[in-house]
Amino acid sequence: MTRCFDIAARMCNAIGLPPRAGTSLRFTGAGELPSAFAVTDFAAAAIATPLLALSALLQRITGHAPEVGVDRRLSAMWFHSSIRPMGWSLPSPWDPIAGDYACRDGWIRLHTNAPHHRAAAERVLGAHADRDGMAQAVARWDKANLEAAVVAGGGCAAEMRSVDAWRAHPQGQAVATEPLVHMRAGESSHVRAAWHPVRGRPLQGIRVLDLTRVLAGPVATRFLAGHGAQVLRIDPPDWDEPAVIPEVVLGKRSARLDLRTPAGRETFAVLLAGADVLVHGLRPGALGRLGFGPAERRALAPGLIDVSLDAYGWSGPWAGRRGFDSLVQMSTGIADAGMAWRAAGKPVPLPMQALDHATGYLMAAAAVRGIAQRLDGGESLTARLSLARTAQLLMEYPARAADEALPPETPDDRGLAVEATAWGPAQRLKPPGAVAGAAMHWDLPARQLGGDAPIWF
Repeated sequence: MTRCFDIAARMCNAIGLPPRAGTSLRFTGAGELPSAFAVTDFAAAAIATPLLALSALLQRITGHAPEVGVDRRLSAMWFHSSIRPMGWSLPSPWDPIAGDYACRDGWIRLHTNAPHHRAAAERVLGAHADRDGMAQAVARWDKANLEAAVVAGGGCAAEMRSVDAWRAHPQGQAVATEPLVHMRAGESSHVRAAWHPVRGRPLQGIRVLDLTRVLAGPVATRFLAGHGAQVLRIDPPDWDEPAVIPEVVLGKRSARLDLRTPAGRETFAVLLAGADVLVHGLRPGALGRLGFGPAERRALAPGLIDVSLDAYGWSGPWAGRRGFDSLVQMSTGIADAGMAWRAAGKPVPLPMQALDHATGYLMAAAAVRGIAQRLDGGESLTARLSLARTAQLLMEYPARAADEALPPETPDDRGLAVEATAWGPAQRLKPPGAVAGAAMHWDLPARQLGGDAPIWF
């Protein structure tokens, strides 16, 4: 368990948790998922971090930090998925064209799940009905030139680099200088100063405005909802993520707003003014172009805890570049290291989207720390994270050859309750961790996007 504690300590340090917070932490469960990196320990440590932040928050009313327990095996499972449909199934999360392709000089990954991203790739490579046709088109390109062409056209692609190549790349060098979680305190405010944590539901009464998509941000807000926060997710009128919505909207309400219209922006301003926490993953500057830049957000919501993420970091030539977990794994050397580890002939990614999930739990931890800091001094907080910086931490923990395999899932790993989702009945895996006396649970089942009014209760 040494690696779990070491990784958790580094994550806690990144959000400003005192070292003593780790003394109430207990990990259980043996085994490791097959990977070039210690992904099971990484998952358990990431889930432990916001739980430790909650324990520290509860210390304000109990006089001591309640114990935190984390199951490593369940943590790894939650990093893959938590929902188990009963009599129905989830669609594939991948567009038929998405995936890894061989170029003349190496490998590239095309991310085409969103229609406009697929269109951008096909403007460069031509329209193709299947992967075979796309593979023939890709094979005529050098990987660096193809990556540049797709990205320049508004698409998402990443050539496979080695760890050393990433470290030498200007963006890799920029990310290496960034903190794991960049946290900055803002002005003091007495807004909602009467709020205090509740022992059994530490975040009850906290309002979280969720402007995130797949996958890190929704993981963060799902965690906050699991401890009592009122989470309201906002999506544009035409957005959907059918493969992941049942997984990540657990415990949340969901409304649609068109922020391109005056009426949509007016409603959003009212929601923002009533929020304690804003979690967003839009590209840098996107909210500003809609009239909700950092200064406007502070003016509307003094004391706001503002948590955001991007893919490739907040400095360097790729700051603001479009990206997803699978692309960052290709860019940073993770997929190349996996290929070498398995002695394979093609990229080998992590066994789950660990960068997304770990970053999501770190975002939740930053939000909880912001809530605690606001109670202490009334200060607002801005926190910024990136998938690439999370990847850098993971790559410092290679897997050990002697690690035993993670035991497979059994029916006992699922909770007894049946969740009445909008798609049909389902079970959830048991929560992967808990703060003593404040069990993780959700008051609302997963529901379709846009089924709620854009108001706070």
